Amino acid sequence: MGLTKSENFTAQQNELAQIAKALGHPARVAILQHLLKVKSCICGAIVDEVPLSQPTISRHLKELKAVGLIKGSIEGTSINYCIDGERWAEVQNLLNGLFARYEPFEEGCAC
Repeated sequence: MGLTKSENFTAQQNELAQIAKALGHPARVAILQHLLKVKSCICGAIVDEVPLSQPTISRHLKELKAVGLIKGSIEGTSINYCIDGERWAEVQNLLNGLFARYEPFEEGCAC
């Protein structure tokens, strides 16, 4: 397996790639959609919503937390998860910046 050579890319390119990787699984998208709907919840409640086992949900939560899209606070023996609003806005700006660079050609694609 080849190396990614991430040092050859800008910090922004690497950050966008990490975010895309975190969003690249439908279970993570489902978790984010659930958290957006309910505002916050514990892992057990997410297991009730997303049809995967608790250990699998925990691994997906770890990936989302690693890129900062969610945060968790300890409440007793459970962790309560929610969207990290500040980071969410940063990610939204990064993605908007990428998509805003597209300028359609007058007569379609030039390839």
